[in-house]
Amino acid sequence: MKSRSAAESTKVRALIRILALFILAAGIAEIMLAWAHGADGKGKSTTNSENERDIHSHAKYAIGLWGDLPYSDVQALTGVPNLIADMNDQALAFSVHDGDLKAGSGTPGSTSPTTCADAKYVQAMAYLNMLHAPAAFTPGDNDWTDCDAASNGPFNSLERLDHERTLFFSTPYSLGQNRLYQEVQGLETNGLPTPCLGFNTGSGTPDVNNNGLDPGTYNNVACVENRRWQYHGVTYATLNIQGSCDNRCKDHPDPHEADVRQAAVIAWMQDTFRLAKERKSVAVMFISQADPGFHNHPIESEPIRNPKTLDLVTPIPAGVLEGHKAFLVALRTEVKEFDKPVAYVHGDTHYFRVDKPFYDSDPPDEVNTGLRRLENFTRIETFGDNVISKDAAHPDLSDLNNVHWVKVLVDPSSREVFSIQPQIVPANRVVVPAP
Repeated sequence: MKSRSAAESTKVRALIRILALFILAAGIAEIMLAWAHGADGKGKSTTNSENERDIHSHAKYAIGLWGDLPYSDVQALTGVPNLIADMNDQALAFSVHDGDLKAGSGTPGSTSPTTCADAKYVQAMAYLNMLHAPAAFTPGDNDWTDCDAASNGPFNSLERLDHERTLFFSTPYSLGQNRLYQEVQGLETNGLPTPCLGFNTGSGTPDVNNNGLDPGTYNNVACVENRRWQYHGVTYATLNIQGSCDNRCKDHPDPHEADVRQAAVIAWMQDTFRLAKERKSVAVMFISQADPGFHNHPIESEPIRNPKTLDLVTPIPAGVLEGHKAFLVALRTEVKEFDKPVAYVHGDTHYFRVDKPFYDSDPPDEVNTGLRRLENFTRIETFGDNVISKDAAHPDLSDLNNVHWVKVLVDPSSREVFSIQPQIVPANRVVVPAP
């Protein structure tokens, strides 16, 4: 693709500066308005009793899925507003952002927020509250576990997760101009202790707030970012599972935090299946950031696994650590026992796809090396990333090329329940013009 001219780049930069001020101001206004009106923000909120009455309703509806956005000024100030406008033009029951509010590294000289400073989360809150329908969110590694990288501040990563918990998850409601009541994971799940760890002190090299970047001491906190809701006979849940090795590698790893959180996530996942059976849900959908890797045919940076044992395939690349096998083993058991459709939505590897990647552990290879899919399991990966701009000084409208979303048509009365449609935002097309 040809590079933009200097004149075009200057025009793009000027537009970005104007939009940056608008987005930041809108973000602050949206947050103040939402808190001024309480949990239901500008519009209507559902209640727990309304959600309970809805359990056996089998009306058709549509939801929107997106994530791994924005990763550049062009995406933040042109692409995402275009995407939100496109979502708002359609009658969605709700939407979910599957994490990564920013690129893995901050961009020097950027107009929009690209580090893990508070302004990034203000911008994200603005986006979510611009959506007419209820808007759910689950954190991504780029907006907390990677915040301890120098280019992102640096900030203590667990302190940033606590900041997200306070900002996005302080009520039992979604975000958006209309709000959806959500069940929230507490310190116990189905009678079992399931705390997450919150920040108390850090150690080692200080961050920009003079907190140590390495693990220090913790507070036991509820995993309030893990949410669940019922909508027209389908159970939905978000899970705080992070890409790469789930906070066990990179600059300032914290395997203890990761282990405690993973235990809580597994308990929340298992309890979601228990309640789905109890409520006679026709399907379950999980939304998370991580691509945990399901088999030995990877795309992008996807972990490579033996599809039966779910072990990482050797030789394991330098710097890669196991982060997801325990979750995958537990998930496979639950999927097989549930029988009905199960969808797992994620971002992380930035490659839109819909497939059947999960395999049974039987028969063992010594009996037969053939593979048998879990027929009722579907993976949905959202769009994201694909930044073409060389740096902040050279914005390229080609960054819009992957700023799209996924519509899921949900028909609780149908056999497969979920029908998936990629939504190519007309204003974000840069190679083939919209018809």
